[in-house]
Amino acid sequence: MNGVSDLMIILPAFLAGLLVLATHIPLGAQVLRRGIVFIDLAIAQIAALGVIVAGTAGLDPSGAMVQVAAGTAAVLGAVLLTWTEKRWPDVQEAQIGVMFILAATAGLLLVAHNPHGGEHMQELLAGQILWVSYGQLLMPAAGAVLILAALRLFGARLGRLGFYLVFALAVTASVQLVGVYLVFASLIVPSLAVRHYPERRKLPLAYLTGVGGYAIGLVASVVLDLPSGALIVWCLALLAMAVYSAGPKPVRAA
Repeated sequence: MNGVSDLMIILPAFLAGLLVLATHIPLGAQVLRRGIVFIDLAIAQIAALGVIVAGTAGLDPSGAMVQVAAGTAAVLGAVLLTWTEKRWPDVQEAQIGVMFILAATAGLLLVAHNPHGGEHMQELLAGQILWVSYGQLLMPAAGAVLILAALRLFGARLGRLGFYLVFALAVTASVQLVGVYLVFASLIVPSLAVRHYPERRKLPLAYLTGVGGYAIGLVASVVLDLPSGALIVWCLALLAMAVYSAGPKPVRAA
């Protein structure tokens, strides 16, 4: 790295990571409690499908209509998941998996004849966090404030549909910033790391784990010239394992 200049280059990416973590860590904790771990992958993939549909329609990739398309797709996915959970609650996790694979393969079919389709899919999955600009952070920042306010004010009173809708909006903003892989890792990995810690320590430690994973991953990606998104996922996982190992051991039933 070239000192301050390189740190300034990765600062917008780090801020993007902080915005993602701000909403995804409390949502991830709820996902674990509800036992619907793969909902984030499904909703993220559905939001990505909305981006692909918008691109296929010739919309400006950086325009507001792409955000609208992604948000609409995610909300429709959330409504459908709410209905399936109410109708067939015993197989909800399986239904989430089916939705994920349908959205993923629909995206592949839509970009099949696009010469840049493979590159576009790679960007949506692995993200381009290192190239995030300050301007791209304005809308996600406003969304993060609203989402955190909703979680704070309503909490458990959100209900099934309210939770899915808030979740869909959070994921919509994050997918285009950091990609599907980092969305999943940001939601699940920090919460997994602290699941056996005392309740009052869980949230602060989960945030520290997430922030540390993003910081180490971004710096390492510049030093090693490796893809940022993939490296951050690994740094999050390794740091989470260290945090989990250092914490209280779970009590096993006799």
